Amino acid sequence: MNFKIEGNKFIKDGKEIKIISGAVHYFRNMKDTWRDIFKKMRAMGLNCVETYCAWNMHEKQPDVFDFTGNYDIAEFVKAAESEGLMVIVRPGPYICAEWEFGGLPWWLQTMEDMEIRCSNPTYINRFKIYLENLFNEIRPLLFTNGGPIIMLQCENEYGYYGDDKEYLKMLYQIYRDLGMDVPLFTSDGTDVNSLLDGTIDGCLPTLNFGSRVEENFKAHDMLFPNAPKMCMEMWNGWFDAWGCGFHHTTSAENYAQVVDDMLKRGSLNMYMLIGGTNFGFTSGANHYEKFAPDVTSYDYDAPLSECGDITPKYMALREVIKKYTDEELPPVPKNREKRAYGKFTLTDKASIFDNLEGLSHPVFSNVPKCMEAYGQGYGYIAYTTRLNRDYNNAELFIESLGDRAQIYINKALQGIMYVNDDELKMKITAKAGDTLTVLVENMGRANFGPKMMRKKGIAGRLLLDGGRIHFNWNAYPLPMDNLDKLVYNDTVTEPSCFLRGKFTVDKVADTFLYLDNFKKGFVLINGFNIGRYWEIGPQKSLYVPASLLNEGENEIIVFESDGLNGEATVEFKDFPTLQ
Repeated sequence: MNFKIEGNKFIKDGKEIKIISGAVHYFRNMKDTWRDIFKKMRAMGLNCVETYCAWNMHEKQPDVFDFTGNYDIAEFVKAAESEGLMVIVRPGPYICAEWEFGGLPWWLQTMEDMEIRCSNPTYINRFKIYLENLFNEIRPLLFTNGGPIIMLQCENEYGYYGDDKEYLKMLYQIYRDLGMDVPLFTSDGTDVNSLLDGTIDGCLPTLNFGSRVEENFKAHDMLFPNAPKMCMEMWNGWFDAWGCGFHHTTSAENYAQVVDDMLKRGSLNMYMLIGGTNFGFTSGANHYEKFAPDVTSYDYDAPLSECGDITPKYMALREVIKKYTDEELPPVPKNREKRAYGKFTLTDKASIFDNLEGLSHPVFSNVPKCMEAYGQGYGYIAYTTRLNRDYNNAELFIESLGDRAQIYINKALQGIMYVNDDELKMKITAKAGDTLTVLVENMGRANFGPKMMRKKGIAGRLLLDGGRIHFNWNAYPLPMDNLDKLVYNDTVTEPSCFLRGKFTVDKVADTFLYLDNFKKGFVLINGFNIGRYWEIGPQKSLYVPASLLNEGENEIIVFESDGLNGEATVEFKDFPTLQ
């Protein structure tokens, strides 16, 4: 295959083409579903797939790389090629994507003199190591080496973030020095200033928007009259935050018209084609005046639903795209099977307090430190201390919190603080010798904007009774990535606890977990963290892919932080509820 940009045209094998692409994040979809997704893309009329790359999934610890399983980017690209798709890759290093820390590894925050997304030497050194390893995986798959990858993105929406043009020049040169000899591009907002700050010579400037094609190309037409016109993120829905009240949806008819308008103009990449799922603790957050953590589902109201089902939006788009392709479209594949496995009761309980030593090892600090200072990236952290004297209706104040804290005296819950509270204060009454525990949940780092480097856990001093600093703490990091040492018993009464049960599956299929009597926490199915739940919604079910299940007996473990509303009963249904 030969691909190039000539003037304002994309040329493939000597002929002008329109790129008709859809976004699919390999790290948000189970590996065994990739080919099903690609077949549905081809049946829709698409000729290309686009994906971000998640640095924080590939390098969870410095210099330890993982390109296996759901993170096998090379296999993802090969599978796309086998189904007849070109590929666009957006390596970052920053991706946004409503993904934890915008795809950056949490451990960057532990490095001295670190400043992200600029020409900071420490940052450049780290992302260069990442890019070297990533590019070793995908370099053989560039179209210049006979593969399907036609373009790569440098950074992402930089014009919204900063103005370090030397950084962008440096990133461009690193790509070239590492043998990335395909066309490079940037993608930014549509206003003049975003384009001036975010674009760089040598990279094709593309746009991100979801409507009003002619209006949104005005600045681009003025600044780049001879460049191909491509919307790199044509938004067809939106993401949801916990407590936002509703699942975002958009009109299939309206979006189909926008796609038609864009294809008259040039090329596009639909964001998303399938959103997928923020499994585990991978969901990001927006943080402006208020902290807004994203839900587990990244359904996005995309043409393919979170579990890959055909939607009315898909069918409407297929009719539009037919007008712009000469080939006869394949028949639309069937949806994958869904099954309802019924209700099951979780019979075993384990106290988080009784299991702290099994889950973690205490680290002494004079004052509580942020989660990152203890070498922890995700999950929860418990800070414990013994009180020296009696306290009667005394004020407890936390200087900085990331993100939600439960305050316990011994094993009795006193109250909950949340980063969005007007004041991080509450009253406590306790006796000398009592144990004060502050259990803090990291609900996801900001993936966009100037507050990305904000720390998790207790990121400032804890003050007691008139502003006095309380000293001498043990911190228990709780990444919740290994629960094998939990000890269960029948005497647990505190709200924060683990619940375990068994359920049987007669035939493996996709399913959806409902936790109607539960308040807040996360769920493991056969040891795999399928994500967070929270009674405030809008999401009311969790997607359970078929590949996580076994025929016969399966195990479910729920960490419930706030206490049950009734019996510890869960239900598996054959449909989701996202609002």
